[in-house]
Amino acid sequence: MSEQNTEKKLLEVKDLRVSFFTPAGEVKAVGGISYDLNYGEVMGVVGESGSGKSQEAYSIMGLLQSPGKVIGGSITFEGQDVLAFSKEEMTSFRGSKVAMIFQNPMTCLNPVYTIGNQLVEALRAHDKTISKADAEKRAMEMMEMVGINNVEKRMKQYPHEFSGGMRQRVMIAMGLICHPQLLIADEPTTALDVTIQAQILELMKEIQKKTKMGIIFITHNLGVVADICDKVSVMYAGKIVEQGPVDDIFYEPAHPYTMGLLRSMPRVDAESYERLIPIEGTPVDMLNPPEGCPFAPRCEKCMKICLKKMPPYVEVGPNHRSACWLRVQEQMNKEEN
Repeated sequence: MSEQNTEKKLLEVKDLRVSFFTPAGEVKAVGGISYDLNYGEVMGVVGESGSGKSQEAYSIMGLLQSPGKVIGGSITFEGQDVLAFSKEEMTSFRGSKVAMIFQNPMTCLNPVYTIGNQLVEALRAHDKTISKADAEKRAMEMMEMVGINNVEKRMKQYPHEFSGGMRQRVMIAMGLICHPQLLIADEPTTALDVTIQAQILELMKEIQKKTKMGIIFITHNLGVVADICDKVSVMYAGKIVEQGPVDDIFYEPAHPYTMGLLRSMPRVDAESYERLIPIEGTPVDMLNPPEGCPFAPRCEKCMKICLKKMPPYVEVGPNHRSACWLRVQEQMNKEEN
C-alpha cells in the first residue's frame, strides 16, 4: 500500500461478506459491501431492520455473535488488517482506536456499579498507567463534555438514577474516554424522544468537530442522516444499493429504494394533503435471497433483468454510485448518443 494511501484513509472495507450458519441454512447477512472513510468524515449507513447494517459494524469491532462469521473481504484500519488481529490485539483496538455506542444504553451499563466506577474502569482497562485520581478527573471532564451537570454527585449515582437521554450521554462519554479515532454509533437515538434525539445529535456534531474523529452512524431514519453525515451508504438485504454525498442522496436519489425511503419520510415543506407513501411488500427472506436485485420484488420499476441478475454499480455523479439496471440503461443510451 502506498504511503499516501495509508495516510488518507482511516477505514477501508472491501467486498465484506458476513453469513450466519443456522440450522435452517446460511443467512447471508452482508453480501459483499465496500466503502471507505476518511479521517474526520461522518458516514451514514441507512436501511430497514435486517438489512445487515449492524452486522457490518459488529464485524469491524470483532463483536459478531456466533453463529455469525466473516466469510470474505477485508477490513483495513489505518493500513492494518483488522480481521487478522489476535484476541489481545482486538481487545486493545476496541476502545482505544474504535468505540461503539449502542441503541439501548441499559444493556451496556452494569446496574450494580456507579456511573463513575464504570467510566474509570473503561479508561483504566486501556490505560494501565493512569492513576485512579487522574482517571476520575478525566471521567468527570468527559461527563461535562457530553453535557452532564453536577458531575461529582452524578459520578456516585447508579444507571437507574439517570434518564434515558442521560444514560445515552454516559455511553457517549464512555465511548470517547480513550479518544478513539473512529466512533460507530448504532441507532444511538432510536430509544429517545425527538427533543432528546436532537440534543444527542447536536452533541455528537460538536464532539466530532472538536476531536476530528471519523463516525459511522447507523440508522433507519434518513432525517437523522441529513443533520450529521457527509456521505451516505443505503443498504438493502445485505448489499449497498446506493452510495454518495448526503446532498446527492437527498436531492438526486438514483435507486428506487432510496426514493422509496425519502417518500416515506415526513417533510417540513410538504403540503398538508400530501400523504406519506409506504414501500409496498415485505423485506427479503435472507435464507432464500433472490437471484437478481434484492429490491426487485418490491420495486415498481422492476424489469425482467432485475429478477435475474444483480446490477453493477454505475457512477451517477462525483463519488455517487448506484446499483440499478435503470441507471445501466441510461448510461448505455448516453454512450450511444
